[in-house]
Amino acid sequence: MRAFKSGIAATLLTLGGIGAAQAEGPNKLFVTVTSDEVHNQAFAMILATQGMQQGQEPRVLLCGPGAEMATDDYEAEAVEPAGANPQQMMQNLINEGVQVDVCAIFLPNTDFTEDDLIDGVGVASAEEVAEYMADPQVRYFAN
Repeated sequence: MRAFKSGIAATLLTLGGIGAAQAEGPNKLFVTVTSDEVHNQAFAMILATQGMQQGQEPRVLLCGPGAEMATDDYEAEAVEPAGANPQQMMQNLINEGVQVDVCAIFLPNTDFTEDDLIDGVGVASAEEVAEYMADPQVRYFAN
């Protein structure tokens, strides 16, 4: 009976540890922006910033019209309550060490080149992004 009770105790401790690990949940936040709408872009940057402030590790991927936010040609009004436009918010994330990339198909299918990207923005490879997305610690926000 004693062996049975210690087996139950060990099982409960193991399950408790699993439950605690699951309660913590994913610790990476993958934010994708495909919209050219300023409010959508701003909200994505605000969520990435909030996630970072709450202990998440954000990463940003821009594709389609949303990727124009990463170019020198981007223009947008500041949005409230941030008091900044989406690109300025994105630059703050970059300054905090957040990885920001345009998708692999953006540059070859537009008139933009790598020289048109603002400092700190890279070009993602599909293989690397797919590997990152397979990580169970990644939570997604698509916009």
